[in-house]
Amino acid sequence: MRLSQLFGKRLREIPADADTESHRLLLRAGMICQLSAGVYSYMPLALRALRKIENIVREEMNRTGAQEVHMPSLQPVELWQKSGRETAMGQTLFHLQDRKERGMVLGPTHEEVVTDMAGRNVQSYRDLPFTLYQIQTKMRDEPRPRGGLIRVREFTMKDAYSFHANEEDLDVTYKQMVHAYKNIYQRCGLPTIMIEADSGAIGGKDSQEFMAVTDIGEDEIIICHNCDVGANVEKAVSIKPEAPSDPMLDIEEIATFEHESIEQLSAFLKISPSQTLKAVFYYADGDVIFCVIRGDLDINEIKLKKVLHAADLRLACDEEVKNAGLVAGAASPIGLKDIKIVSDESVMHGANFVAGANKSGYHLKNVNYARDFTADVVADIAKAKAGDICTLCGGTLRTIRGMEIGHVFKLGTSISGKLDANFVDESGAAHPIIMGCYGIGIGRLLAAVIELNHDSKGIIWPLSIAPFQIVLCPLYMDNADVIRQADALYGELTHLGFDVLYDDRVESPGVKFNDADLLGMPLRITISPRSLEKGCVEIKLRNSPQVEMVSLNDAIAKVEELLAI
Repeated sequence: MRLSQLFGKRLREIPADADTESHRLLLRAGMICQLSAGVYSYMPLALRALRKIENIVREEMNRTGAQEVHMPSLQPVELWQKSGRETAMGQTLFHLQDRKERGMVLGPTHEEVVTDMAGRNVQSYRDLPFTLYQIQTKMRDEPRPRGGLIRVREFTMKDAYSFHANEEDLDVTYKQMVHAYKNIYQRCGLPTIMIEADSGAIGGKDSQEFMAVTDIGEDEIIICHNCDVGANVEKAVSIKPEAPSDPMLDIEEIATFEHESIEQLSAFLKISPSQTLKAVFYYADGDVIFCVIRGDLDINEIKLKKVLHAADLRLACDEEVKNAGLVAGAASPIGLKDIKIVSDESVMHGANFVAGANKSGYHLKNVNYARDFTADVVADIAKAKAGDICTLCGGTLRTIRGMEIGHVFKLGTSISGKLDANFVDESGAAHPIIMGCYGIGIGRLLAAVIELNHDSKGIIWPLSIAPFQIVLCPLYMDNADVIRQADALYGELTHLGFDVLYDDRVESPGVKFNDADLLGMPLRITISPRSLEKGCVEIKLRNSPQVEMVSLNDAIAKVEELLAI
C-alpha cells in the first residue's frame, strides 16, 4: 500500500474531545471516524488490524472444536420477553417495529437467538455437546459512550456458546475456552489478568473477566498482594476489619443536633466509624428497602440486587423516604414495621453501636443486633476495599483499575429453561440444555492494545496485529536513485509476503518520521541519498531507539531476522 493512496487523514493536533490515549491516537492516525456518539467507522488501517485480531480469534476458537455461525442482529422482541431479559436490559436495548408493527430489537448479544437455534436442532443427549461462535455486530444504547472504542453503542464481538448434557462436560469446555482466551491475548501482545466477576443481566453462575490493567479502565479490581487472586469490585469479598466487641450496655439516647453523616457523628462522639451503623434506603421493584451496614463500610449495590432478586434497584428519593416514615440522617432499624430490612453481616460482628433514634437530631448509643433489632435478610452486601483481608490467604487487598476485554460465563439453564431448549436423556426424560457463554470485544481489544502499547510519539503495534509490518520511508523523492531502490525493495518485500506501507509522498524527512512513529508499524526502513552512498539502508524497530545501517544486499535477510519470519 502506497501511503499517498491510503484513505484517511492524519491529525497534527490532539482532538479535544478524546478522553483516552487510544482514542486520541486512533483519531490522530486516521484509523476511525465518528458518525455519532459511540458510533464509529473503521478506516482501512484500523480494519486491517481488526481483521488480524479476528483471524487470531478464529484460529483459537477453531482449535477448541467450536463451529462458526452468523446470527441476525435483528431479533423479535418476543424472544427477549420470554427469557425475561427485556426488562433486565432496560434502556440499553434498542427497540423498533417493522412495517407490520411487530416488536423487534437490535441484538446487544445473542444468547436468545443461539438458544432458540439450538432448541430447534437438539433432540437427545446424542446431539450434545457442541460449541457455536460468531464475530458479529452488537448494538447497545449506552447512556455515556466514552473512550473511542472502549465504550460504544455499536461494536464487534466474538461470542461463543457451548451446549451440554451435564455440568461436568461444561467444566471441560469452560477450561478449554479460558485456555483459548489466554492464547488470544498473548498472541495479540496484550497482558491480561483473569478475575472473578458478576454475570449481570446475562444471568448464570460462575463468571470470570479478562482485564487489561490500565489507569483508564472503567472497572475497579480488588486483588490480593499475596496470592494475586482478584475480583471485580462488584463481586469481591473480604474479611471485614474488626470492630470493638465489648459486653453489651444499656441503650442510651443522645442529642446529636446537626451531626447526621457518619463522619460528622464519629467526630462529634470521638468514636471510630466502625462503631456506628449506617442506614441507606433503596427502592427495589416498587418497595422501599431499609439497609443497615457498619459505618466504616459501603453497600455493594450489585450484591444487594442479587440478595433481593430485584429487577430494578436504585437509591430511594426524598419523597419515597418520607412516605415510608423514615427520618433521613437519624434512622435506624429499631422498632420499624412494615418495611423490609436488609442487614450486612458486619452488624453481627461488633457491639454497642451508635444508630439513629428515628427522630431528627437524636441517636442511640449501645445498639446491638438481635437484642435491639433484627433484619429480614442478613447477608454480605458490603464492598470489599483496599486494606481488607483476603478470604483465601489472609493477605492484604489492594485496588487496581482495569479494562474488560473478555468475559466467560457458566450460564447453566438460566436461558434454555425459559426458551424450552431441551434434550432427552438416556432414560427418556427431558431437561434444559446446560450452556456456557464466552465473549470478546474485538474493537475494545484493539483499543486496549493501543492503551498499553504507545509512547509520546504514537502507537507501538505488536507485530501480530499491526496493520502493516513495515513502513518504507524513502527520503528526498526528487532523487532518482532513491526512487529506484525504494520501488525495487517494495516490490521484493511484497513479493515475499510482507505487509508494507510505502511512504511515497513528497514530504520532508521530519514529516515522514513523525508519521511513521504515529502509525507505529513494527519496523521502519529508511532509504536516503546518504545511505545509498554507502550501499546501505537504515533499519529501525519501532520499540527501539537504535538505528542500524544494513547493506542493500543484506536488507531482506535482516528484515526476516527482525520480524522472525
